Amino acid sequence: MKWTSLFIALFFFTVNTFAQPKPTDLDKSPMDASYWPSNYPILKLNGKVKDAPIARVLYSRPQKNNRVIFDGIVKYGELWRIGANEATEIEFLKNVKINNKTIVKGKYTIYCIPNLKTWTIIINKDNFCWGNYSYNQKLDVVRVEIPVEKNSDIVEAFTTYFDETKNGANLIFMWDDVKATLPISM
Repeated sequence: MKWTSLFIALFFFTVNTFAQPKPTDLDKSPMDASYWPSNYPILKLNGKVKDAPIARVLYSRPQKNNRVIFDGIVKYGELWRIGANEATEIEFLKNVKINNKTIVKGKYTIYCIPNLKTWTIIINKDNFCWGNYSYNQKLDVVRVEIPVEKNSDIVEAFTTYFDETKNGANLIFMWDDVKATLPISM
């Protein structure tokens, strides 16, 4: 009886172990989305908007975790995916202007070359990229230098959001004690 019980227990343990699908490894940095107008999905759910949003950003949110961020894990003067894991994507659902250059509606990737006082923001045609490993400068649509400000508070998780203005919106990037603002107009 002992052997029969042991055999049955081992059989069910083995079957149960092999029956479970192995999930893919999860990214350590959670993904998020920002919309212009802000809170677009909630506005749509409540019936307050009928049109598509103007823009959407999909990005990963790396954490500070007591690390030196700028000129630490994110090197000054080097190309950065502006987030973590997959390169940050921006989709414009209408034509917009960045630095007086018309950006045709479509999906793009955002890269950045950070420095102490300015960042160079790059909007690139290549999509579905992991990191910046496949970056091709020939596919740049626009490059614009934007100023960097110091935050009084530390932002633990990299954050980006749209702040609406009279003529469009500012795409805000915040992490650690740094804030950078990309003006976008209609």
